[in-house]
Amino acid sequence: MKKEVTNFKAFIMRGNVFDMAVGVIVGGAFGKIVTSLVNDILMPLIGILLGGHDFSKMMFTIGSANIKYGVFLQNIVDFLIIAGSIYLMIQVVERITKKRNVLEEQPQETAKPAQEILLAEIRDLLKENKKKN
Repeated sequence: MKKEVTNFKAFIMRGNVFDMAVGVIVGGAFGKIVTSLVNDILMPLIGILLGGHDFSKMMFTIGSANIKYGVFLQNIVDFLIIAGSIYLMIQVVERITKKRNVLEEQPQETAKPAQEILLAEIRDLLKENKKKN
């Protein structure tokens, strides 16, 4: 039992678990913002454009069951906004990663030793003197 506690403690202390926890918390908050945006701003505006419909009250009844398709439509809009936001975020991260990889792949010019530079200068001077004579 003590070994499991130690292993669990090591698992919890890894950086990825903390990053994931932060992502879940921020994602939950983002989801609430998007839900409010859809329910309180977008869907009422869309309802006005479509003749004054309130999507949250759109439903039909089959027997004793109420099928709330308006709420379902709101959830689809929620999903599309969140999926689009995540897609855009991934695109930005991929561009940044691609630029970093390109910079890392570029061969670094190695500095020539001072002797080689001096010898190249002497060679060039000798060529110039040869052309003049």
